[in-house]
Amino acid sequence: MRVMVLVKATAESEAGVVPSSELLEAMGRYNVELANAGVMLAGEGLHPSSKGKRVVFDGPDRAVVDGPFGATGDLVAGFWIWQVKDMAEAVDWLKRCPNPMPGRSEIEIRPIFEAADFGEAYTPEMAELEDRIRDQTSRPGAQG
Repeated sequence: MRVMVLVKATAESEAGVVPSSELLEAMGRYNVELANAGVMLAGEGLHPSSKGKRVVFDGPDRAVVDGPFGATGDLVAGFWIWQVKDMAEAVDWLKRCPNPMPGRSEIEIRPIFEAADFGEAYTPEMAELEDRIRDQTSRPGAQG
Protein backbone atom coordinates (compact mmCIF):
# COMPACT_ATOMS: atom_id res chain seq x y z
CA MET A 1 0.00 0.00 0.00
CA ARG A 2 1.06 3.55 -0.61
CA VAL A 3 0.68 6.21 2.06
CA MET A 4 1.20 9.93 2.20
CA VAL A 5 3.02 11.05 5.30
CA LEU A 6 2.18 14.68 6.12
CA VAL A 7 4.51 16.72 8.32
CA LYS A 8 2.30 19.30 10.01
CA ALA A 9 3.44 22.92 10.10
CA THR A 10 4.39 24.74 13.28
CA ALA A 11 4.66 28.43 14.12
CA GLU A 12 8.40 28.16 13.40
CA SER A 13 8.00 26.52 9.98
CA GLU A 14 5.31 29.03 9.03
CA ALA A 15 7.68 31.84 10.07
CA GLY A 16 10.22 30.45 7.60
CA VAL A 17 12.68 29.25 10.26
CA VAL A 18 15.21 27.03 8.49
CA PRO A 19 16.04 23.70 10.19
CA SER A 20 19.42 23.38 11.89
CA SER A 21 22.30 21.58 10.20
CA GLU A 22 21.95 18.81 12.77
CA LEU A 23 18.27 18.28 11.92
CA LEU A 24 18.95 18.39 8.17
CA GLU A 25 21.68 15.76 8.60
CA ALA A 26 19.44 13.55 10.79
CA MET A 27 16.58 13.78 8.29
CA GLY A 28 19.01 13.04 5.45
CA ARG A 29 20.17 9.87 7.21
CA TYR A 30 16.53 8.86 7.83
CA ASN A 31 15.63 9.46 4.18
CA VAL A 32 18.58 7.31 3.07
CA GLU A 33 17.35 4.54 5.38
CA LEU A 34 13.83 4.82 3.91
CA ALA A 35 15.18 4.81 0.34
CA ASN A 36 17.51 1.86 0.98
CA ALA A 37 14.56 -0.13 2.38
CA GLY A 38 12.49 0.66 -0.74
CA VAL A 39 9.91 2.54 1.35
CA MET A 40 10.39 6.14 0.20
CA LEU A 41 8.95 6.94 -3.23
CA ALA A 42 9.09 10.74 -2.84
CA GLY A 43 9.48 13.40 -0.20
CA GLU A 44 9.97 17.14 0.06
CA GLY A 45 9.72 20.04 2.46
CA LEU A 46 7.42 22.94 1.65
CA HIS A 47 7.88 26.69 1.93
CA PRO A 48 5.62 28.50 4.44
CA SER A 49 2.03 29.11 3.37
CA SER A 50 2.84 32.84 3.04
CA LYS A 51 4.49 31.89 -0.26
CA GLY A 52 1.50 29.84 -1.41
CA LYS A 53 -1.88 30.37 -2.98
CA ARG A 54 -5.19 28.56 -2.79
CA VAL A 55 -7.84 28.33 -5.45
CA VAL A 56 -11.34 28.20 -3.97
CA PHE A 57 -13.95 26.42 -6.11
CA ASP A 58 -17.65 27.25 -5.85
CA GLY A 59 -19.52 25.67 -8.73
CA PRO A 60 -18.16 27.31 -11.90
CA ASP A 61 -16.50 30.15 -9.94
CA ARG A 62 -12.82 30.25 -8.99
CA ALA A 63 -11.20 32.61 -6.50
CA VAL A 64 -7.48 32.85 -5.76
CA VAL A 65 -6.47 33.43 -2.13
CA ASP A 66 -2.93 34.45 -1.25
CA GLY A 67 -1.20 32.93 1.79
CA PRO A 68 -0.52 32.88 4.63
CA PHE A 69 -3.33 30.57 5.60
CA GLY A 70 -5.02 30.14 8.99
CA ALA A 71 -4.56 27.52 11.68
CA THR A 72 -0.93 26.41 11.60
CA GLY A 73 -1.74 22.88 12.80
CA ASP A 74 -3.89 22.32 9.72
CA LEU A 75 -1.10 23.22 7.31
CA VAL A 76 1.49 20.88 5.80
CA ALA A 77 5.21 21.69 6.02
CA GLY A 78 6.45 18.64 4.14
CA PHE A 79 5.52 15.20 2.90
CA TRP A 80 6.68 11.73 1.90
CA ILE A 81 5.06 9.11 -0.30
CA TRP A 82 5.88 5.66 1.05
CA GLN A 83 5.30 2.13 -0.19
CA VAL A 84 4.59 -0.13 2.82
CA LYS A 85 2.85 -3.46 3.39
CA ASP A 86 0.31 -1.95 5.80
CA MET A 87 -0.41 0.96 8.15
CA ALA A 88 1.43 -0.78 11.00
CA GLU A 89 4.65 -0.74 8.96
CA ALA A 90 4.16 2.96 8.18
CA VAL A 91 3.73 3.71 11.90
CA ASP A 92 6.86 1.66 12.72
CA TRP A 93 8.88 3.68 10.20
CA LEU A 94 7.47 6.97 11.43
CA LYS A 95 8.35 6.21 15.06
CA ARG A 96 12.00 6.12 13.91
CA CYS A 97 11.79 9.59 12.32
CA PRO A 98 13.77 12.42 13.92
CA ASN A 99 11.47 15.09 15.34
CA PRO A 100 11.08 17.30 12.23
CA MET A 101 10.50 20.50 14.20
CA PRO A 102 11.96 22.12 17.27
CA GLY A 103 9.64 21.25 20.15
CA ARG A 104 6.31 19.47 19.69
CA SER A 105 5.39 18.34 16.20
CA GLU A 106 2.85 16.10 14.52
CA ILE A 107 2.97 13.86 11.47
CA GLU A 108 -0.12 12.33 9.84
CA ILE A 109 -0.22 9.14 7.75
CA ARG A 110 -2.98 8.69 5.18
CA PRO A 111 -3.53 5.83 2.73
CA ILE A 112 -3.47 6.76 -0.95
CA PHE A 113 -6.41 5.50 -2.99
CA GLU A 114 -5.62 2.54 -5.22
CA ALA A 115 -7.70 1.42 -8.21
CA ALA A 116 -9.29 -1.43 -6.22
CA ASP A 117 -10.71 1.09 -3.71
CA PHE A 118 -13.09 2.40 -6.39
CA GLY A 119 -14.63 -0.96 -7.29
CA GLU A 120 -16.68 -1.12 -10.49
CA ALA A 121 -16.66 2.68 -10.83
CA TYR A 122 -13.01 2.37 -11.95
CA THR A 123 -13.45 1.23 -15.56
CA PRO A 124 -10.80 -0.39 -17.77
CA GLU A 125 -10.70 2.87 -19.76
CA MET A 126 -9.84 4.79 -16.58
CA ALA A 127 -7.12 2.26 -15.76
CA GLU A 128 -5.63 2.69 -19.24
CA LEU A 129 -5.69 6.48 -18.91
CA GLU A 130 -4.07 6.28 -15.49
CA ASP A 131 -1.32 4.01 -16.87
CA ARG A 132 -0.61 6.49 -19.69
CA ILE A 133 -0.44 9.41 -17.25
CA ARG A 134 1.91 7.55 -14.89
CA ASP A 135 4.12 6.56 -17.81
CA GLN A 136 4.25 10.15 -19.05
CA THR A 137 4.99 11.66 -15.62
CA SER A 138 7.68 9.10 -14.77
CA ARG A 139 9.88 10.03 -17.76
CA PRO A 140 12.95 12.17 -17.01
CA GLY A 141 12.22 15.86 -17.34
CA ALA A 142 8.44 15.33 -17.23
CA GLN A 143 8.01 16.91 -13.82
CA GLY A 144 9.32 20.36 -14.42
